[in-house]
Amino acid sequence: MSRAAGGETYAGSLARLSTAQKGSSGAPAYSRFINRRLGRYLAAGAYQLGMTPNQVTAVSALFTFAGIAVIAFVPTTIWSAVAVVLLLVIGYALDSADGQLARLRGGGSPAGEWLDHVIDATKIGVLHLAVFGNWLREPQGREAVLGVPLAYEVVAAVAFFAIVLTDQLRRAQHVRTGIPTRGSRRTSALYSLAVVPTDYGLMCLAFVLLAWPLGFTVVYIAFFAANTLYLLLALPKWFRELKGLGELPDAGAASASAASDTGLAASDTGLAAEARP
Repeated sequence: MSRAAGGETYAGSLARLSTAQKGSSGAPAYSRFINRRLGRYLAAGAYQLGMTPNQVTAVSALFTFAGIAVIAFVPTTIWSAVAVVLLLVIGYALDSADGQLARLRGGGSPAGEWLDHVIDATKIGVLHLAVFGNWLREPQGREAVLGVPLAYEVVAAVAFFAIVLTDQLRRAQHVRTGIPTRGSRRTSALYSLAVVPTDYGLMCLAFVLLAWPLGFTVVYIAFFAANTLYLLLALPKWFRELKGLGELPDAGAASASAASDTGLAASDTGLAAEARP
């Protein structure tokens, strides 16, 4: 059995990770029950190899953007659809692994969190542009709904920004008061199942239908409708929650305290979904 430089075995790393998992607040089902587990195995392996969290983030980006490139530029076949699913699923599992590896190594860093967020924001936007390019190249009767991927990109970008900012403001409030906020509480399994249409991981699996134009189009539009509805319901709820938190502490002090307290908080989110309401 392989051992890391410090003498810890792969099984030992897995055992440590099983007791150092993030909270389940707002996480949809695939991200919570499947992707984190996959990420745990990959994080333990990366630890044995002596990799850093940022290196894992970079490998995650390579897999993810390779999958997105196949959607955009490769003629659609059953095999290209399978390749897309494998590349996106592995990329997403590695996206979970970087934060878990950071916890194995004693904690994350503001730079690591920044890198993770930037890559997440890029992939969320570029994914829907790739779908738009795919439909433009292979219309298959979808001319009337060609604008859906562009609208989906807007919804995804607004949702990602709102979720990340809401989480940051919650953390600042927690630093100021020491009182757990709404985003730090445990979410029930039923809630995780209810919000599964907003799960980026489930979207990754849906690309297996890419070679069936009608089936994929129906599923993709259903995802778009579900995410739009979720966002319309969540935005006023988050606003009311943050309005009730009162004034934040001095911006400089809050930023410094929050940075030291966070690590890689949103590294394995669905649509950055760990900050769900």
